[in-house]
Amino acid sequence: MNSTEYQEAALAKQQALKWEPSLEFSITQADASTSSVEPLGMVVGDNMDSVPEGKVVVLNFRFIDLESDNLCRYDFVDVYNGHANGQRIGRFCGTFRPGSLVASGNKMMVQMISDANTAGSGFMATFSAAAPDGKGDRYCGGRLEKPSGSFKTPNWPDRDYPIGVTCVWHIVAPKNQLIELKFEKFDVERDNYCRYDYVAVFNGGEVNDAKRIGKFCGDSPPVPILSERNELLIQFLSDLSLTADGFIGHYKFRPKKIPTTTAVPVTTTLPVTPVLAGTVITTVTRGGSLHATVSIISIYREGNLAIQQAGKNMSVKLTVVCRQCPLLRRGLNYIIMGQVGEDGRGKIMPNSFVKMFKNKNQKPMNALKNKQC
Repeated sequence: MNSTEYQEAALAKQQALKWEPSLEFSITQADASTSSVEPLGMVVGDNMDSVPEGKVVVLNFRFIDLESDNLCRYDFVDVYNGHANGQRIGRFCGTFRPGSLVASGNKMMVQMISDANTAGSGFMATFSAAAPDGKGDRYCGGRLEKPSGSFKTPNWPDRDYPIGVTCVWHIVAPKNQLIELKFEKFDVERDNYCRYDYVAVFNGGEVNDAKRIGKFCGDSPPVPILSERNELLIQFLSDLSLTADGFIGHYKFRPKKIPTTTAVPVTTTLPVTPVLAGTVITTVTRGGSLHATVSIISIYREGNLAIQQAGKNMSVKLTVVCRQCPLLRRGLNYIIMGQVGEDGRGKIMPNSFVKMFKNKNQKPMNALKNKQC
């Protein structure tokens, strides 16, 4: 099926659907396997029956099975407030089913994009209407525009947050102000790489790994965060297993020009240099650069590095960009400190630190996990 035929089929499928106040829709293997890189978009509330004015759209995935990737770069589902030029609430792939997604108004867009390679079974989701001030175990998130305020996990502080929850808070200050963010209490399922339950904070108004300030879990509150501009987005996600107490955080607006007497936590907005120990398992030379796959022994700082996981084994892709850069040889163990490209691939530059790794290095390297800079 070429791109024109695919778009015609997608349009016919949209027109054939009868949208109702509570609707189930899906993309299955038969649809996904014939798709090209063009998106299949489903719009809730545009020239179709929508949830009534004064209500908000609530989206629930019944199941999802799309090609798995740490950054969801290949096959994925995007969910937006309103339309594609609105705020992106989240991007999802793999088999993890997110919790309820709540729009800020009565319109929401769901867009799936699939490449021409690996395909999963697809996804099935339902949407319904809810009151904008709805309460309950799974209702959380929203747009925050007051000069100061708080946000917290469902059930806080009476009991643990529930499983399978996705919350997105979008904080918007006036153009000439910044946002200061502090967590008063914090207890989210612990994992060295925050793979299961986590809080992610982004500069701007969408989930974008290139603008991610940090990804947090465990029982230690993150250090205070100051936005680069007038928008911050906070995403909380819990999986379908263990939970914890949760958190409560506070924000306030502050002038863009900060007095020199004020201590500003600028370290939270700086990119984190990834530091890891690993074994080089493959090397390929292309275009004057060496492309390597490194199996992770231990990771001390993740930054925005894209980590691929197969069972309990984790690996990363690295590029040695020049002949004057430190070398990597297949089969050897190294400590590597480098940079990260926009695609999440590690980059070894001429000034990068690369050293042979031995077990005696493990203890001093572990100390890096608790260092802020």
